[in-house]
Amino acid sequence: MTQTRTTRLDRGRGALGPALALVHTGRAPTRAVLTAELGVTRATAGAVAAELEALGLITVDSSPGAAVGSQGRPSHRLAVDPDGPVVLAAQVHADGFRAALVGLGGRIVATAPGCMTVDADPAQVLGEVVEAGAALLRETGRRCVGAGLAVPSAVAEPEGTALNPLHLSWKPGAPVRDLFTRCLAEAGVDGPRPGTPAAGHAANDVNLAALAEHRHGAGRGAQHLLVVGTGHRGVGGALVLDGRLHSGSSGLALEVGHLTVDPEGRPCHCGSRGCLDVETDPLALLEAAGRAPGPEVSLLEQARTLIQAEYARDPAVRSAVETLIGRLGLGLAGLVNILNPDRIVLGGLHRVLVETDGDLLRSVVADRSLWGRSGGVPVLACSLDHNSLVGAAELAWQPVLDDPLGTLGATA
Repeated sequence: MTQTRTTRLDRGRGALGPALALVHTGRAPTRAVLTAELGVTRATAGAVAAELEALGLITVDSSPGAAVGSQGRPSHRLAVDPDGPVVLAAQVHADGFRAALVGLGGRIVATAPGCMTVDADPAQVLGEVVEAGAALLRETGRRCVGAGLAVPSAVAEPEGTALNPLHLSWKPGAPVRDLFTRCLAEAGVDGPRPGTPAAGHAANDVNLAALAEHRHGAGRGAQHLLVVGTGHRGVGGALVLDGRLHSGSSGLALEVGHLTVDPEGRPCHCGSRGCLDVETDPLALLEAAGRAPGPEVSLLEQARTLIQAEYARDPAVRSAVETLIGRLGLGLAGLVNILNPDRIVLGGLHRVLVETDGDLLRSVVADRSLWGRSGGVPVLACSLDHNSLVGAAELAWQPVLDDPLGTLGATA
């Protein structure tokens, strides 16, 4: 590193993390945009970009082609390095688990085939999913800088315990973060510096889906983003406020699955009746359509396939979809009244519902909510296919985003 570059980098060292975050989320595609967003000189932005490139995190194209009709010299183009480091992301849900390697930019580099069984012992499950991820690391030869885990439960902070894994056979209070970290060490998964064990991070799956959608998907640009989704069983919610995930005082905020939408409805695990958790998940859809769930594929896949194949021609399926949309819309309207979001993104089966009849869902929300009547709240389908996995990766990437040089080490 030259003396001049060192001096410029010293002045812009505090900008390394913000600069990486801008490239990571696609908000700084060129050095000119990076300079403007950071509010630094062009020379400092160049030194910052060069250091991130030297760390193997981004690429800098110093001679991009000019766009047709443009004038002047085009700015250096910035992008995440496709061959850069990755993190190990894992997700456990009621119908199995999956492991993946995820690079910067939310790009999934490799995935292991999902397992369809979840043992009652969380240590056994986490050991298997970590080993699947470790095998991906061996196969690809990629450098790992961290690991994140998504689970279908509120995860208490700072303890890292799964408080209510209702749709798993795990006992409440399972120490998932500590177990995950231990399994990473046993599998030999390194952290940011070679030879040092990776620290495990863990959080609720819908919280992580919201984080991923806000940074890389349908929620990008929203200031107050509400995400609601149902994967394989149950319903979860999350809120991103001013760019930050709102998890409450101890990680337990937005347990929206236990809003009552049908007082005479199905008994819920929480002791109440007619909660979103049991009235708008895949099992509820199958039962409303008069279909018995089978063991061949996940409940989510069964419900999704049923709607896609039969909605247009089977009145029972169409009625079931309309019933779930009505219940979901009622729940969303209540959340709109309380939270006043500027955008709602729906995931899992709820994504299929809004894609199937978004007009009906939006009309229910508008009719039943004060803020909906005053102007309407955009209700969108999520745009990331594995947003909880991508969100789990965001957990592991966060230390690097906060301090790239301090986490990964200085370059020569």
